[in-house]
Amino acid sequence: MKTRITTTIAMLLVTAMAFCQNLKVTGGASFMSVKYASNIPIVPANGPSDEPTDTPTDVTTKVYSQKALVDTNNTSSITSKGTNNETGFYLGLALSDFNVFGNFEFQPELRFVGVKDFNQIQVPVLLSYPIKEKFHVFAGPSFAFLLDPAPNISSFNFAVDFGLAYDISEKIAIDARYVWGQTNLLENGDSNNSIKINQIQVGIAYRFGK
Repeated sequence: MKTRITTTIAMLLVTAMAFCQNLKVTGGASFMSVKYASNIPIVPANGPSDEPTDTPTDVTTKVYSQKALVDTNNTSSITSKGTNNETGFYLGLALSDFNVFGNFEFQPELRFVGVKDFNQIQVPVLLSYPIKEKFHVFAGPSFAFLLDPAPNISSFNFAVDFGLAYDISEKIAIDARYVWGQTNLLENGDSNNSIKINQIQVGIAYRFGK
């Protein structure tokens, strides 16, 4: 069902963009930071292990690979926190020159992001504002849908995008943004057991139309 919803949203956006006069094709590098945290109970000597056997991603494998320490009191736990960094790419489409009020421009986008274990469709909905000749700042929410989520990993991720773009010419621009993930992707997770992803995306855009 989630895959069908994702596919439907992507098709609707592509269709809408196809009829837009000003369309940008974008592409570049995506540098993903996967932050994880886990609280593992200590088990008594010769007792049953609480170590999960289902480790759906490299990240959770790293989180849960530490065996619980032997402690006959069984009154403590191990807290594990860290970050995994992965590099991938993105390709996408975006509307351009869609003025909404004043100098603000509406800039919805559709992006495929290919990064190990976290391939996804991202739908940023941004507002852009010129701060200087050829320079624009932009920000807005981003809705991401993981294409092949592992067991116990949520398929939806909400993030906040903000960044800076520079127009090299009327047709070509470069931009850099930070994608600040807000969703705990670990199902039934909490502040002590979580997986969150942030990204830095740097790339180039080519503008069709005027």
